[in-house]
Amino acid sequence: MHRTHSESELFMRMRVIWSSIALAIVVATAALSVRPASAQATPVEINAILALTGPAAFIGNAEKQSLALIEKLTNDAGGIKGRPIKFVIADDGSNPQVTLQLTNALVAQKVPVILGPSFTATCLAIGPVLAKTGPIDYCFSPSISPAAGSYQYSSTVGTHDDAIALARYYRSRGWTKIALMTTTDASGQQFEAFFNEALALPENKSLTLVAREHWAPADLNVTAQAERIKAADPQAMIGWSAGTPTGTLLRGLHDAGIDIPVACGNGNMIYTQLAQYASFLPSQLYFPGRRSLVQDPNAPPAIKAAQTRYFDAFKTIGVKPNLANTLAWDPALLVIDGLRKLGPDASAEALNDFIQHQNGWVGINGVYNYTNGSQRGLGIDDVIIDRWDPAKSDFVVMSKGGGAI
Repeated sequence: MHRTHSESELFMRMRVIWSSIALAIVVATAALSVRPASAQATPVEINAILALTGPAAFIGNAEKQSLALIEKLTNDAGGIKGRPIKFVIADDGSNPQVTLQLTNALVAQKVPVILGPSFTATCLAIGPVLAKTGPIDYCFSPSISPAAGSYQYSSTVGTHDDAIALARYYRSRGWTKIALMTTTDASGQQFEAFFNEALALPENKSLTLVAREHWAPADLNVTAQAERIKAADPQAMIGWSAGTPTGTLLRGLHDAGIDIPVACGNGNMIYTQLAQYASFLPSQLYFPGRRSLVQDPNAPPAIKAAQTRYFDAFKTIGVKPNLANTLAWDPALLVIDGLRKLGPDASAEALNDFIQHQNGWVGINGVYNYTNGSQRGLGIDDVIIDRWDPAKSDFVVMSKGGGAI
């Protein structure tokens, strides 16, 4: 069968068209093959529950900021086995009931790990749900004391060690007549119990509690409590709370004319928060801080490298990190290291076993050891007493590790 001239010409044109299409497909396929793996792969989702609204929003939003930077750093470095990570963050509104609802939903989804929540009451609310069977919960509050070997962890040094370090520092400064005022919520109750234990130590027998007061987080003033503290004539005091209740306390002390050394909960070591309180801060305001709050030029090389990476990350967004930023940083990176070693689909059981056997893992707050059953990896030697310097709008290191001068 012979084609006419017109048919032959059409046939040749079709061959050219199909050849061009085939070449385009080859080029497109080749282009896809050289794209970064992280651009193609499904993200590894890591769930977090934070207090982005409510009384603890100061803390939760700083933690969110840290997670965003870690997400970028991790993905720029290739993610987890070529897959990008994505933090999926839920806001619990600083409400323990909401935290529990969100946690139950994640447990039903069989997620391996939850980062957060942000403070004591919300962490305590979910502990019984997952402590024995998972998923892992790395609570960002230092105040809880999870059972050894459980699936719940607590960030940085424990509040129990904070209480001992503060007592040691006060004793070293010769401030022996002390007033204590704590909130009636879980965080305040925990610290009061821990400070009672610190006072009972033989080394602190010279310390006397001359006033003990309380206030509810929702209280609008503490006038009566402040007057009773003033009448007791303490040399120094501790006012333990986090977030907006601290503003109520400090304003009340100021209005009552009380200007003695005051230590507050380290959840308040947030630059924007302290700037808002500038008009009524005491002249001497102390906190049980952490090693990463101010970069330590004398830190061992591994810790110095971790801190440099941390501070450099925040420089990229023009932010000076505060203590709340540190609460999320090391726990999130530890979980990512575990997923890199075990694989992005690691079970809660495997990931928990990984953390339990870490001894020597280096973070911005020190060298972590989880083999001692602490469920936090750090101890009292990692507490540094800091003073707020309003002239510099910054923290000044006042002690060695553990509160010793």
